Amino acid sequence: MPLYKYKAIDASGKFINGSLDAGNVSDLELRLEKMEMDLVTFKQKQHGSDLFGRNKIGRRDLINFSFYLEQLSRAGVPILEGLADLRDGEENPAFRDVIASVIEAIEGGNSFSQALALYPKIFDNVFVSLIKVGEKSGKMSEVLVDITETLKWQDELLSKARKIMTYPAVIGTLVLSVIMFMMIFVVPDIMDAIVSLGGEIPFETRALMATSNFLINYWYLVITTPFVVFFVLNYLYRTSSKARFKLDGVLLKMWLVGPVNEKIKISRFTRYFALMFASGITVLDAISLSKSVVSNAVLEDGIEKAWQQISEGSSISESFKNIGIFPPLVVRMLRVGESSGQMDKSLNNVSYFFDRDINDSIEKMEPVMQTSMMAAIGLIVLWLAMSVLGPIYDTIGTIEF
Repeated sequence: MPLYKYKAIDASGKFINGSLDAGNVSDLELRLEKMEMDLVTFKQKQHGSDLFGRNKIGRRDLINFSFYLEQLSRAGVPILEGLADLRDGEENPAFRDVIASVIEAIEGGNSFSQALALYPKIFDNVFVSLIKVGEKSGKMSEVLVDITETLKWQDELLSKARKIMTYPAVIGTLVLSVIMFMMIFVVPDIMDAIVSLGGEIPFETRALMATSNFLINYWYLVITTPFVVFFVLNYLYRTSSKARFKLDGVLLKMWLVGPVNEKIKISRFTRYFALMFASGITVLDAISLSKSVVSNAVLEDGIEKAWQQISEGSSISESFKNIGIFPPLVVRMLRVGESSGQMDKSLNNVSYFFDRDINDSIEKMEPVMQTSMMAAIGLIVLWLAMSVLGPIYDTIGTIEF
């Protein structure tokens, strides 16, 4: 639903400024009337934050939201009352408006997960799917604990990733900027001097001249192409199921980050599959609900194929082995869970192993990326040196004294 910024007047004649979700202007007026206010002016705006990032709804807001809601739920407070308490205590105006609208949606007959699904930019598919799991299993507090821990874990991973990426990003940007400056303004003069010396020009020098000429004539393409490619791929990912499938497959195979990404998603799947299985939900329903939490088209397709084989009578471990996507460890633990009757414990072991492995992998990424960056810079500097100094050295060698 659209978010409206409004100015209204209450029963005492006081002007009130605020934000509220509504289907249209008439719906906005009706909602304000229920709050004993009359609409004066309004303006539609986007959820989240304004131009300067104020009132942005971030991961920390979601962590606090799920944590306090879990505490209230564990204490026996109904969801609606818990949401009302959160709304009244929320300091972020944008998030307070969203919580108020969620309360209204629930009062209008929607379930908690359906109400959250109205705000996909804030509560993603994984968050909504997990809440749906809590509704289905009757273990909302346990699910909220897992959501909170998962969000905290993601926040820590992103913090580590930012720390790891900051150094290569800064150094890489500076080096590329210096190289582009040299290629456009310095190298042409050096190349003219080398050509004037006469003699044969080696291949690496001709390659440097061609690169310099390309950057001089098409520098704007070099700068804009990465942004254009990013927005085109992002658009295709959101609008085309085929493109999403291919891009998700690339993300799973990408050097260095692909294996970590795959382990994160498999760990999430096994964790919630175990939770639902322990709650008494049937295997087929548990797999169907857990599928959406992986948020990857390739893995979702594989899980769907495994679901189909299980529904036709195949064992769980054989079905997941046949699709050929999940690592042998997952298949082995599924087989152990089937034979022991403790599927939830076996899957939790997988999740624990992958979580530990993910942290170790991320810790190892920093030296690998720094070494790769320094190696790339070294190769570029070597190319420049050979391209410039090689012809000069050859020319000096031909001079007779």
